[in-house]
Amino acid sequence: MILPIVAYGEPVLRRVGKEITTEYPKLKELISNMWETMYNAHGVGLAAPQIGLPIRLFLVDTTPFSDDEDLSKEDQEALNGFKKVFINAKIEEETGNEWDFNEGCLSIPDIREDVKRKPEITISYLDEDFKPHTQTYDGLLARVIQHEYDHIEGVLFTDKLSSLKKRLLKSRLDKISKGKISVDYKMRFPNIKKGR
Repeated sequence: MILPIVAYGEPVLRRVGKEITTEYPKLKELISNMWETMYNAHGVGLAAPQIGLPIRLFLVDTTPFSDDEDLSKEDQEALNGFKKVFINAKIEEETGNEWDFNEGCLSIPDIREDVKRKPEITISYLDEDFKPHTQTYDGLLARVIQHEYDHIEGVLFTDKLSSLKKRLLKSRLDKISKGKISVDYKMRFPNIKKGR
């Protein structure tokens, strides 16, 4: 089932997600719905807060990025077929010199900006069968994971921009939070009080 993606301004996007257990109700169904929602919106990652759930769950499928001809063969191969569910994830370490890459977000449509991130991460997480993993990722793979991880920490990519950039984007972000935007996927916008 395709779920609505919550827009910038929804309080759930600012909450730190809670850890979940194997007892979480209908988890397999939720994960299946999240995949369907993400693919419908042409995303490469989706976090539970983006569908209104303040829990530590996100998923990533970077296969669509692997077609980018501007990437090295090595990057294309790393991205192709990378599909994972991350439950109760914790980034243990971020290393290397920060680098810029243009990012966007399904909760913040039509805004893309260069964001600085470290190139390598070590992350511990549980997969959808609650098996524990600790893995190290680098390059674009690390970046996509960092972006989704930020969502379960209540952080948006726009938080990482300079104060000047934030001021320049303010009116566009306000429009998104008021639903004054056209997208080709289901969205849910914050409740706007009348007269504001």
